[in-house]
Amino acid sequence: MPHTINAPDTPDGPVTAGPVTAADLPALRRRTSGVLIASQILGGLGVPIGIALAPVLATRVSGSEALSGLAPTASVTGTALLSLPLAALMTSRGRRPGLVLAYLIGALGAGLVVLATVVESFPLLLLGMAGFGAGSSANLQARFAAADLAEPDRRGRAISTVIWATTIGSVLGPNIAAPAGRVFRGTAVSETAGPFVWAAGIFLLAAVVVAVLLRPDPLLTARALAPQENRSADGRSLRAGLAAVRASPMARLALVTVTVSHTAMVSIMVMTPVDLGHHGADLQLIGLVISGHIAGMYAFSPVMGWLADRFGRLTVIGLAAGLLALAALLAGTAGAAHGRTAAGLFVLGLGWSAGLVAGSALLTDSVPQAARAAVQGLSDLTMNASAGIGGAVAGVIVSQAGYGWLNLTGACLLLPMAALALRRSLTHRATA
Repeated sequence: MPHTINAPDTPDGPVTAGPVTAADLPALRRRTSGVLIASQILGGLGVPIGIALAPVLATRVSGSEALSGLAPTASVTGTALLSLPLAALMTSRGRRPGLVLAYLIGALGAGLVVLATVVESFPLLLLGMAGFGAGSSANLQARFAAADLAEPDRRGRAISTVIWATTIGSVLGPNIAAPAGRVFRGTAVSETAGPFVWAAGIFLLAAVVVAVLLRPDPLLTARALAPQENRSADGRSLRAGLAAVRASPMARLALVTVTVSHTAMVSIMVMTPVDLGHHGADLQLIGLVISGHIAGMYAFSPVMGWLADRFGRLTVIGLAAGLLALAALLAGTAGAAHGRTAAGLFVLGLGWSAGLVAGSALLTDSVPQAARAAVQGLSDLTMNASAGIGGAVAGVIVSQAGYGWLNLTGACLLLPMAALALRRSLTHRATA
């Protein structure tokens, strides 16, 4: 007789329309992956618009280049601040309501950015970018939703497949900025702010896709399939998540990996458009460089997932450290050589992909199922808060010392991650 689990009712409604059997899981995994891929494509169209244009908008609205890093920093900060509330919502009610709310807040933030440029209010611009960061929160949390129902030896590939889906939208996003902006020529909305109208619509569409199609909820279904690991709500609290990280050296390494990889990437990336502008690059060239960077981030993530599953999480974490260091060397010494800057940003994306995929898979492996949603929210809070600080400091470093020094600083951030990975690898081999 097949093993069945009756999914419990939740405040959001029943997890499934009926009992879940082991035979249902392959089809359920494919359906969940398909919905998450669709939402990632849409989210990928919206988020890069902010990446490419936020520093430019901040400079124009504030009148100060030194403040240009604050707009992308506000976005990253918004992503960080929303991580715990969204994690708490997902912990209690599942992935679907959390993802929907994140996309809706992202759409509202994009609208505030447009309004801020019309009324020329820098504080309102920062508030809008903070809300816009919720779109990134949704995209980041989707990778964990993909892992909820994945088999343990395929988690890296499940995470990387959803990350890969962002490639389609993310590569197109920066390149549609210019034509999307021209639509508003002659209106009160500037051409630079116009693409944020597009982003708001895209986030709303992504919210609808998730709300309608992400059923049954993958997190609640995973809990129903492992009731012995979910005996009480206390075990799913954020405090329990923090305790789970403290108890696991591998979880701590995973947390450091995603935090350092993301912080180094964001700090260098957000100031690259400004440096390119210093060396004569126009908006179209900046868009191409950012597109190449985002292609590095997402297009090769399935390779990183396969490597993480085949050769181990620690091996790919070491690869991430090497790629990120190489990227800092290339970009930091490029000067007016735009091709070298583009190569550096592409490798920067590859390093981020390796760190995020391997770190996320290791984090999921290293904590109990009941605490995973809380730990994953803590991970996103830590990585985005650190990246927010890094982005703010990046603007100061570039204005005072230069882009090369920023890249050197980013490379130095990698040292603790590499040291911890080496230590855990040596310990693992000694006990194997």
